[in-house]
Amino acid sequence: MSIFEQLLGRDEGFFDLLESSASQVFRSVQILGDMLRMPYQPSMTNELLQARRENKRIIERINEQLCRIPVAPLDLEDINTLSVALYKISKSVGKFGEKYLLCRERIRDTDFSRQMSILEQTADTATHMVHALRKRPALEPMRDQNIRLRQLEHEADNLMLELSRDLYSGKHDPLKVIIILDLHETLEKSIDRCKDAGNVVFQIVLKCT
Repeated sequence: MSIFEQLLGRDEGFFDLLESSASQVFRSVQILGDMLRMPYQPSMTNELLQARRENKRIIERINEQLCRIPVAPLDLEDINTLSVALYKISKSVGKFGEKYLLCRERIRDTDFSRQMSILEQTADTATHMVHALRKRPALEPMRDQNIRLRQLEHEADNLMLELSRDLYSGKHDPLKVIIILDLHETLEKSIDRCKDAGNVVFQIVLKCT
Protein backbone atom coordinates (compact mmCIF):
# COMPACT_ATOMS: atom_id res chain seq x y z
CA MET A 1 0.00 0.00 0.00
CA SER A 2 1.40 3.41 -0.98
CA ILE A 3 1.85 6.15 1.56
CA PHE A 4 -0.97 8.08 -0.13
CA GLU A 5 -3.31 5.13 0.43
CA GLN A 6 -2.18 4.90 4.05
CA LEU A 7 -2.84 8.62 4.43
CA LEU A 8 -6.31 8.67 2.90
CA GLY A 9 -7.59 5.24 3.92
CA ARG A 10 -7.98 1.87 2.26
CA ASP A 11 -10.26 3.08 -0.54
CA GLU A 12 -10.75 6.31 -2.44
CA GLY A 13 -13.80 7.48 -0.52
CA PHE A 14 -11.90 10.38 1.00
CA PHE A 15 -10.75 11.51 -2.42
CA ASP A 16 -14.40 11.61 -3.56
CA LEU A 17 -15.48 13.63 -0.54
CA LEU A 18 -12.57 16.08 -0.65
CA GLU A 19 -13.08 16.63 -4.37
CA SER A 20 -16.80 17.21 -3.80
CA SER A 21 -15.97 19.74 -1.11
CA ALA A 22 -13.53 21.54 -3.42
CA SER A 23 -16.14 21.58 -6.18
CA GLN A 24 -18.66 23.18 -3.81
CA VAL A 25 -16.05 25.82 -2.99
CA PHE A 26 -15.61 26.67 -6.67
CA ARG A 27 -19.39 26.63 -7.20
CA SER A 28 -19.94 29.10 -4.35
CA VAL A 29 -17.34 31.47 -5.83
CA GLN A 30 -19.03 31.23 -9.24
CA ILE A 31 -22.44 32.00 -7.70
CA LEU A 32 -20.98 34.99 -5.89
CA GLY A 33 -19.43 36.23 -9.13
CA ASP A 34 -22.83 35.99 -10.84
CA MET A 35 -24.44 37.81 -7.93
CA LEU A 36 -22.06 40.74 -8.37
CA ARG A 37 -22.12 40.83 -12.18
CA MET A 38 -25.79 40.17 -12.95
CA PRO A 39 -29.11 41.67 -11.84
CA TYR A 40 -30.00 40.17 -8.48
CA GLN A 41 -32.27 37.13 -8.43
CA PRO A 42 -33.56 35.57 -5.18
CA SER A 43 -32.49 32.14 -6.44
CA MET A 44 -28.84 33.24 -6.17
CA THR A 45 -29.17 33.56 -2.40
CA ASN A 46 -30.63 30.07 -2.16
CA GLU A 47 -27.89 28.64 -4.39
CA LEU A 48 -25.15 30.24 -2.30
CA LEU A 49 -26.71 28.94 0.91
CA GLN A 50 -27.18 25.49 -0.62
CA ALA A 51 -23.51 25.31 -1.66
CA ARG A 52 -22.45 26.15 1.90
CA ARG A 53 -24.87 23.61 3.41
CA GLU A 54 -23.70 20.93 0.99
CA ASN A 55 -20.08 21.58 1.91
CA LYS A 56 -20.94 21.34 5.59
CA ARG A 57 -22.72 18.04 4.92
CA ILE A 58 -19.59 16.73 3.17
CA ILE A 59 -17.43 17.75 6.13
CA GLU A 60 -19.77 15.87 8.47
CA ARG A 61 -19.47 12.75 6.28
CA ILE A 62 -15.68 13.03 6.33
CA ASN A 63 -15.72 13.30 10.12
CA GLU A 64 -17.96 10.23 10.35
CA GLN A 65 -15.61 8.19 8.16
CA LEU A 66 -12.57 9.38 10.10
CA CYS A 67 -14.08 7.84 13.21
CA ARG A 68 -14.51 4.47 11.47
CA ILE A 69 -11.30 3.96 9.50
CA PRO A 70 -8.15 2.76 11.33
CA VAL A 71 -5.56 5.31 10.22
CA ALA A 72 -2.81 6.90 12.26
CA PRO A 73 -3.73 9.99 14.35
CA LEU A 74 -1.51 12.21 12.20
CA ASP A 75 -3.36 11.03 9.09
CA LEU A 76 -6.67 11.83 10.75
CA GLU A 77 -5.40 15.32 11.47
CA ASP A 78 -4.26 15.90 7.88
CA ILE A 79 -7.58 14.87 6.37
CA ASN A 80 -9.59 16.82 8.93
CA THR A 81 -7.40 19.92 8.47
CA LEU A 82 -7.95 19.89 4.71
CA SER A 83 -11.70 19.33 4.96
CA VAL A 84 -12.06 22.19 7.46
CA ALA A 85 -9.88 24.47 5.32
CA LEU A 86 -12.15 23.86 2.33
CA TYR A 87 -15.31 24.49 4.34
CA LYS A 88 -13.91 27.79 5.62
CA ILE A 89 -13.71 29.05 2.03
CA SER A 90 -17.40 28.38 1.45
CA LYS A 91 -18.25 29.91 4.81
CA SER A 92 -16.31 33.09 4.07
CA VAL A 93 -17.79 33.40 0.58
CA GLY A 94 -21.25 32.88 2.03
CA LYS A 95 -20.63 35.60 4.63
CA PHE A 96 -19.78 38.05 1.86
CA GLY A 97 -22.97 37.15 0.01
CA GLU A 98 -25.08 37.70 3.12
CA LYS A 99 -23.50 41.09 3.86
CA TYR A 100 -23.68 42.20 0.25
CA LEU A 101 -27.41 41.49 0.01
CA LEU A 102 -28.05 43.61 3.11
CA CYS A 103 -26.49 46.72 1.59
CA ARG A 104 -26.38 46.23 -2.17
CA GLU A 105 -28.67 49.22 -2.87
CA ARG A 106 -26.37 51.56 -0.94
CA ILE A 107 -23.20 50.35 -2.70
CA ARG A 108 -24.54 49.51 -6.16
CA ASP A 109 -21.75 51.60 -7.77
CA THR A 110 -18.94 49.72 -5.98
CA ASP A 111 -16.68 47.59 -8.21
CA PHE A 112 -15.55 44.27 -6.71
CA SER A 113 -14.38 42.81 -10.03
CA ARG A 114 -10.63 42.96 -9.35
CA GLN A 115 -10.86 41.12 -6.05
CA MET A 116 -13.37 38.67 -7.51
CA SER A 117 -10.95 37.88 -10.34
CA ILE A 118 -8.26 37.01 -7.79
CA LEU A 119 -10.71 34.97 -5.72
CA GLU A 120 -11.82 33.01 -8.78
CA GLN A 121 -8.20 32.24 -9.64
CA THR A 122 -7.31 31.14 -6.10
CA ALA A 123 -10.44 28.97 -5.81
CA ASP A 124 -9.68 27.37 -9.17
CA THR A 125 -6.05 26.67 -8.18
CA ALA A 126 -6.99 25.23 -4.77
CA THR A 127 -9.66 23.04 -6.38
CA HIS A 128 -7.19 21.68 -8.93
CA MET A 129 -4.71 20.89 -6.15
CA VAL A 130 -7.32 18.88 -4.25
CA HIS A 131 -8.31 16.95 -7.38
CA ALA A 132 -4.63 16.25 -8.11
CA LEU A 133 -4.27 14.30 -4.84
CA ARG A 134 -6.03 11.28 -6.34
CA LYS A 135 -3.32 11.05 -9.02
CA ARG A 136 -0.44 10.91 -6.48
CA PRO A 137 1.11 14.14 -7.87
CA ALA A 138 4.81 14.92 -8.10
CA LEU A 139 6.12 17.51 -5.66
CA GLU A 140 7.31 20.22 -8.05
CA PRO A 141 4.04 20.83 -9.93
CA MET A 142 2.25 21.12 -6.59
CA ARG A 143 4.94 23.46 -5.31
CA ASP A 144 4.34 25.65 -8.37
CA GLN A 145 0.61 25.75 -7.65
CA ASN A 146 1.25 26.61 -4.02
CA ILE A 147 3.60 29.42 -5.05
CA ARG A 148 0.91 30.71 -7.41
CA LEU A 149 -1.54 30.88 -4.52
CA ARG A 150 0.92 32.89 -2.46
CA GLN A 151 1.50 35.25 -5.39
CA LEU A 152 -2.23 35.76 -5.82
CA GLU A 153 -2.60 36.41 -2.09
CA HIS A 154 0.18 39.00 -2.30
CA GLU A 155 -1.61 40.60 -5.25
CA ALA A 156 -4.80 40.71 -3.18
CA ASP A 157 -2.94 42.32 -0.26
CA ASN A 158 -1.58 45.05 -2.52
CA LEU A 159 -5.04 45.64 -3.98
CA MET A 160 -6.48 45.91 -0.48
CA LEU A 161 -3.95 48.61 0.37
CA GLU A 162 -4.87 50.48 -2.79
CA LEU A 163 -8.58 50.24 -2.05
CA SER A 164 -8.09 51.28 1.57
CA ARG A 165 -6.07 54.31 0.51
CA ASP A 166 -8.99 55.49 -1.60
CA LEU A 167 -11.58 54.75 1.10
CA TYR A 168 -9.55 56.65 3.71
CA SER A 169 -9.14 59.69 1.45
CA GLY A 170 -12.07 61.54 3.04
CA LYS A 171 -14.06 61.91 -0.17
CA HIS A 172 -16.57 59.15 0.61
CA ASP A 173 -19.55 58.90 2.93
CA PRO A 174 -18.28 57.49 6.28
CA LEU A 175 -20.99 54.82 6.58
CA LYS A 176 -20.37 53.72 3.02
CA VAL A 177 -16.64 53.50 3.76
CA ILE A 178 -17.31 51.17 6.70
CA ILE A 179 -19.58 48.94 4.62
CA ILE A 180 -17.29 48.73 1.59
CA LEU A 181 -14.17 48.18 3.68
CA ASP A 182 -15.86 45.33 5.56
CA LEU A 183 -16.90 43.71 2.28
CA HIS A 184 -13.43 44.06 0.77
CA GLU A 185 -11.90 42.52 3.90
CA THR A 186 -14.34 39.60 3.69
CA LEU A 187 -13.33 38.96 0.07
CA GLU A 188 -9.66 39.15 1.05
CA LYS A 189 -10.30 36.61 3.81
CA SER A 190 -11.87 34.27 1.24
CA ILE A 191 -8.71 34.56 -0.85
CA ASP A 192 -6.59 33.83 2.22
CA ARG A 193 -8.71 30.74 2.93
CA CYS A 194 -8.01 29.42 -0.57
CA LYS A 195 -4.29 29.89 0.01
CA ASP A 196 -4.57 28.06 3.35
CA ALA A 197 -6.31 25.09 1.72
CA GLY A 198 -3.65 24.90 -1.00
CA ASN A 199 -0.94 24.98 1.63
CA VAL A 200 -2.53 22.03 3.45
CA VAL A 201 -2.58 20.04 0.19
CA PHE A 202 1.06 20.87 -0.46
CA GLN A 203 2.06 19.79 3.07
CA ILE A 204 0.29 16.45 2.50
CA VAL A 205 2.13 15.92 -0.78
CA LEU A 206 5.38 16.95 0.89
CA LYS A 207 4.96 14.25 3.53
CA CYS A 208 4.26 11.63 0.90
CA THR A 209 7.28 12.17 -1.36
